[in-house]
Amino acid sequence: MTKAELRKAYKQLRKHLSEEQIETLSLQIANQLLALPIWDRDFYHLFLSITEHNEINTDYILNILSGKDKNIVISKSNFSTLEMSHYLLTDNTKIKKNEWNIPEPVDGIPINSSLIDVVFIPLLAFDNTGHRVGYGKGFYDAFLATCKPETLKIGLSFFQSSEQEISDIYDTDVKLDYCITPNKIYTFL
Repeated sequence: MTKAELRKAYKQLRKHLSEEQIETLSLQIANQLLALPIWDRDFYHLFLSITEHNEINTDYILNILSGKDKNIVISKSNFSTLEMSHYLLTDNTKIKKNEWNIPEPVDGIPINSSLIDVVFIPLLAFDNTGHRVGYGKGFYDAFLATCKPETLKIGLSFFQSSEQEISDIYDTDVKLDYCITPNKIYTFL
């Protein structure tokens, strides 16, 4: 299937999840993450959930990172340049939803993407080769291209992979190292 076809299909699947299912599946994904050999790093980039899109509740992952005393990095999206700027999440960070309902830091301590060790990536679908389908603006591919080569890229998905290979992959698409679902860890390293 193409990215557009997958995007449409998986938006519909997510739309039908109840609030209770989202919470249960999100907790299962966070628990699966604990099995990965990723917890010796320093800087972890985490997206804040768009609840209106029934995204994974990343509060559980946020709690794990806080409990492990990790540096947590969150982003602000610039829709005119399709770039993200990154900020350290602290007790003083003010979060506000932008016009697309994305929770973002109002301001804060800027963090260069070259410092980030692990990136948790939102997605709608992924294939068995580690390619993902997002919302189609290319924010994460542009961001990941600026990270150091050894930065771990971890997709988070409510659903298992149903695609052998997405049919319209671009040269600029950055592959995942892992994708975590409630019941399975996919490894693409």
